[in-house]
Amino acid sequence: MALDIQKVFNNERDVWDISLAGDVDIVSSVELKDNVNVLLDRDEKSIQINCEHLSYIDSTGLGVLISLLKRVKKNGNEIEITNAQPNISKLLKITGLDKIFIMK
Repeated sequence: MALDIQKVFNNERDVWDISLAGDVDIVSSVELKDNVNVLLDRDEKSIQINCEHLSYIDSTGLGVLISLLKRVKKNGNEIEITNAQPNISKLLKITGLDKIFIMK
């Protein structure tokens, strides 16, 4: 399944709201990284990633999330992951990434 990325700046919360649907894999992870880096080049802010419709993420996708977190943390910002499906939550827990991302 392809990756659909919806992105908008939330003025009330002063964060980038990003919704992911589909799969983040070795092919689509490049698209995710490029899209988010363009946003951060415009305005370096915290990111909220809604994973309600994300069905799969592989190690390259996790690597992208980690590299984005490193970038935003340089300016005191965070990445919050919300509405993760059980398989995504389990993967984040197994890898210990649930301790470095804000999980809601």
